[in-house]
Amino acid sequence: MEQYINLYKEFRQKIKAFEYAFWLMSWDQETEAPNASVDYRSKQFQVLATESYMLESDPKYIEAIEKLYENLDQLEDEDLKIEIKEANKGLRIVKKVPKDEWIEYQVLTQSGSHIWAQAKEKNDFDMYAPTLEKIVDFNKKLVKYLETPELKGYDILLDMFEEGFGVKEYDTFFNTVKEELVPFVLEVTSRPKQKFNRRLSKAVYPKDKQSEFSHYLMEVFSYDTNKGLLKESAHPFTSGVSSVDTRITTHFYENNLASAIFSTIHEMGHGIYEQQNDPKYDDTALHGGTSLGIHESQSRMYENMIGRSFAFWKTHYAKLVECFPKQLKDIPVEEFYQYINQAKRSLIRVEADELTYSLHVLVRYEIEKELINGKLKVKDLPRKWNQLMGQYVGKRPSTNKEGVLQDIHWSGGAIGYFPTYALGSAYAAQIYRSMNKEINVEKVIEENNIAAINAWSKEHIHKFAQTKTPKQILQIATQQDFTPKYYVEYLKEKFSN
Repeated sequence: MEQYINLYKEFRQKIKAFEYAFWLMSWDQETEAPNASVDYRSKQFQVLATESYMLESDPKYIEAIEKLYENLDQLEDEDLKIEIKEANKGLRIVKKVPKDEWIEYQVLTQSGSHIWAQAKEKNDFDMYAPTLEKIVDFNKKLVKYLETPELKGYDILLDMFEEGFGVKEYDTFFNTVKEELVPFVLEVTSRPKQKFNRRLSKAVYPKDKQSEFSHYLMEVFSYDTNKGLLKESAHPFTSGVSSVDTRITTHFYENNLASAIFSTIHEMGHGIYEQQNDPKYDDTALHGGTSLGIHESQSRMYENMIGRSFAFWKTHYAKLVECFPKQLKDIPVEEFYQYINQAKRSLIRVEADELTYSLHVLVRYEIEKELINGKLKVKDLPRKWNQLMGQYVGKRPSTNKEGVLQDIHWSGGAIGYFPTYALGSAYAAQIYRSMNKEINVEKVIEENNIAAINAWSKEHIHKFAQTKTPKQILQIATQQDFTPKYYVEYLKEKFSN
């Protein structure tokens, strides 16, 4: 077995190097690459993607994985066992998807985000539709290539992002959301609107001062700037390749102070997770979060349950006022707290309050199901989007820019990803409840000791990287299987008050 272990590790080292190059290209594209560079970069990407594919499809590499998988019992390293199981699962692409189609798809999704960004800026869905149609068509073919007796259709894509969760599980979860939260949301958001000082929404908040406060937040949350950094992008995101290099972005709007604050905190939740992975996984295929849902549980917990708490702003509002003395003059912390927690029918998912957020995800889940099973065509997306937004959120977009064009995810091929956002919010409520039994969360937030929350999260979630399944992580962190009841209880309690 030793020869196959060494061979596997030799290939893994090269594959990791290619992944690092792809990661840097992607980061550069999303943060500062000039628009004119997209075609040239795509050419280079195609060369690298071809070389990378040759490595991953090399008969020697495949043989090493297969031999090790056949002899898992002989492997003494438990982490290597997990890695080989995942590597064997990953061979599905190499074995079942035609090489030319796979490489063409990788190139398509690399340029897809650029086309999406231009279409969004111009509010032109027709400009984006042909690219999205190719992406959807490939994913329809992909599920046919990869189907097994156990997994078929949309379930295959869902399982890629959240192991063990398919249409059956998501339908059960989203039916709870529809039954428990849709009527509650429509009732709460139909109440008379609280009036706030108009400066909270109308004043100009200069970008440089917003950036200053975002960097202050990085200190508050103990986000390690030796291992990461903050930049601006069209769509806030986290991009990590190891525990010593995990980067985040935010977006500054001078007429929307809350946007950058909570985008920064949200992405730090993701970033801290990866920074707190055990470093021993950096050179393996196990670095990162165990699943998209567990990853999202961290960002949503940090953003909403910590960052939107009154305890947090009792401690940090003075610094915000220091950054914006004229804009926030004579506005008490209580009013600011109410302002950032108001529930309203909004059009943009990333700007949605935590009560309505899962309904935005529900819209995308139902659309994805119909796209993959062939019931919905790409050209009909705007109509379907607007219909579901009216039905679940109670508000219909007037433009595609604030509707179907608002998210980057489909342009990169991430179909099956969106449902993990809502699932992550539900995970977060369950995890927070369990953590609060061991440490007084509100107290440590008020004492500016979020490092204590990081330490708990590292011990129960972060350090394991991808060596545990989502279900195993929930058992470690909460001693329970997943249940959405804590999520519903949390939202109803907070927004009933």
